[in-house]
Amino acid sequence: MSASRRAGVVRRLWPLLTAHRNPACGYHAAVLNRPPINTLLMRTRPQATAPMFVRNMFIQTQDTPNPNSLKFLPGRSVLETGTMDFASPRDAFCSPLARQLFRIDGVKSVFLGPDFITITRTNADMEWKVIKPDVFATIMDFFTSGLPVVNEDTAPSADTAPSDDDDEVVAMIKELLETRIRPTVQEDGGDVLYRGFEDGIVKLKLQGSCTSCPSSIITLKSGIQNMLQFYVPEVEGVEQVKDEDEGVGQEAQQ
Repeated sequence: MSASRRAGVVRRLWPLLTAHRNPACGYHAAVLNRPPINTLLMRTRPQATAPMFVRNMFIQTQDTPNPNSLKFLPGRSVLETGTMDFASPRDAFCSPLARQLFRIDGVKSVFLGPDFITITRTNADMEWKVIKPDVFATIMDFFTSGLPVVNEDTAPSADTAPSDDDDEVVAMIKELLETRIRPTVQEDGGDVLYRGFEDGIVKLKLQGSCTSCPSSIITLKSGIQNMLQFYVPEVEGVEQVKDEDEGVGQEAQQ
């Protein structure tokens, strides 16, 4: 991106980047009334408290707006940069950690963030009190094994990263996603990736706890779309892209 174009982007975004977060722009209603972080120290069940003291590892859990997803914070770095989403065991070939977590009965998907792991269960019939002890034990055993979280030749998706080929509008959209939207969504155990901008429509892909969250439509329309339209008048709407949609698009290009 040329220096003049980048300077134009910074001038238009400066009031946003220097302002404090406005709660009225929350993407989930749960962000405004976030439940407190629960730690194993606060649990009274023996099967939940016992693993915490093994090898001095401290793991926290945090609820998400999606009742079928739970965020685990191991107290150390998970991914150095970016996020990675594994919707099924076959997608986890590049991550030894994700492969081990998929061996737990009741785990539907695994999402890795900078310092957290989001587990989505198969359905509400699988109680968290049954799944959590196995997740705690798997995470602790893995981080003491010395294995890499992902294979060395694997890198997180960088679709939202700025590119020299981006025009000013796309650069502003990506800047807003990177600095304002993604951090909030990641706090809820998920992520949102840029997938394109065409005819005024921003195409985004939701990951982690957002994938099957009942409030995902509210997140897109009332949160992300409103913010993008406010700061980027060229944006007319936001559209969610799912894995099957991407597959169809790739086949059409071949």
